[in-house]
Amino acid sequence: MSGNKLALPVWLTPQGEKVSCVEKIKVLNENLEEIKVMAQEALEDAVLMGCDEAQFRQVIQTIAESLVNPYKKEKDKG
Repeated sequence: MSGNKLALPVWLTPQGEKVSCVEKIKVLNENLEEIKVMAQEALEDAVLMGCDEAQFRQVIQTIAESLVNPYKKEKDKG
């Protein structure tokens, strides 16, 4: 597996302000690290089983784009 370090973002609120709570930032960064590890392992599995790397990457992108925000306010939908 690659030792490639994840570039962590500066987390922003919907208003564009920096998230300042250290615990929130810690949880968000840990979640990203876990997602990256899982995605890396899945990519490696796919390639080892003879799947097309580009197709796998497209599937992962499609999954990310299909995520639903269950907290989105009604006026923001659509």
